[in-house]
Amino acid sequence: MTATMVRPERSHYRWTVCALLFFATTINYVDRQVLSMLADTLKVQIGWTAIEYGNITTAFSMAYMFGLLGAGRLLDKFGTRIGFTIAITLWSVAAMGHAWATSAFTFGIARTLLGLGEAANFPACIKTVAEWFPKRERAHATGIFNSGSNIGAVVAPITVPWLATTYGWQSAFLITGALGFLWLVFWLILYGPPQVHKKVSGQELKLIESDPADKVATYPWQRLLPRRQTWAFGLGKFLTDPVWWFYLFWLPLYFQETFGLKLTQLPVPMLVIYNTSSVGSIGGGWLSSALINRGWTINAARKTAMLVCALSVLPVFYVPYADKTSMWLVIAVLSLAMAAHQGFSANLFTTTSDMFPRAAVGSVVGIGGAMGALGIALMQQLAGHVREWTGGFTVLFFISASIYLVALGVIHLFSPNLNQAELD
Repeated sequence: MTATMVRPERSHYRWTVCALLFFATTINYVDRQVLSMLADTLKVQIGWTAIEYGNITTAFSMAYMFGLLGAGRLLDKFGTRIGFTIAITLWSVAAMGHAWATSAFTFGIARTLLGLGEAANFPACIKTVAEWFPKRERAHATGIFNSGSNIGAVVAPITVPWLATTYGWQSAFLITGALGFLWLVFWLILYGPPQVHKKVSGQELKLIESDPADKVATYPWQRLLPRRQTWAFGLGKFLTDPVWWFYLFWLPLYFQETFGLKLTQLPVPMLVIYNTSSVGSIGGGWLSSALINRGWTINAARKTAMLVCALSVLPVFYVPYADKTSMWLVIAVLSLAMAAHQGFSANLFTTTSDMFPRAAVGSVVGIGGAMGALGIALMQQLAGHVREWTGGFTVLFFISASIYLVALGVIHLFSPNLNQAELD
């Protein structure tokens, strides 16, 4: 087929693929954030406690963990086109299913199914980037699609309060959940492997395939788990993912309780924080790619970018001491912190394709993502109990401020040079 295919003279179709990944990630985060936007409303209507809310978010996190364990392997075996189709169908049905939940238990069931489906998003996106981009462009592409998480977190505060107050809280789950089916139409029409895609020019395909080819098709977990590089990525996710999800699930409640905001007033701080975090995702990926293009080693470039991000999070130590008149200062501090998280995350994700061949990337991202989900589940349990026992968030903000420097130290300990893992 490739021998007789008529290709265009020039193309940049890999960025169209990146745009598809961006919108998938946007929808992914819209669907998972609807519950946190309505947490205070549903606390009254459903009658759950802080610990029960923590259990609901933990159910999502644990399902996400088990989903990641299977998603990476499934994607490596069957490819991203089929895997993504199954995943987004499942999570869209689950997202809409929240509208029929009537108790903390049934919300937990809906969150479990949502977590299972959403788990495939990042392994699929990272694997697709590895298939469509050379190493020198991957951090930039990852930063772009990863910024969809920030846009999703912006779209939710704009749409969810309006839908909930206008048509009832159930409508927020139904309408946002349906977005996944719209994306699926474009995915099935536009996506295919670059080697056989009629929109990819010979020049672009040569760029995509400019890195050395993999020697084997897939790698079993027993060859990945003993590698220090797997643990460098996995422990980095275990330590840092819980912070982002603490913000995602608890910040709306924090702003409502600390500053007395109503549901319809939540979009203002959330929009500022998540719009700023989009800049961090793209900027963090751009920074390491720019350093590589200037002659830095991949190891130095990635870790320097992550160090800049880790230092930018430290002002979060101030947040527990803010009073009711300091809301905008808190917003500024959290905006910087969440932007830094996304920059750190973009580079951390990209280390998988630095340290592993393409055929192993999906599985490694799945393993690391599962470790991150375990950390998220532990953090959600801690958040529920800390909130119930102390009435505040001090311990949680202290953890959020310090953990990135710890994570960078652990990553460097397990992979001092980001060398390729010896798998063959």
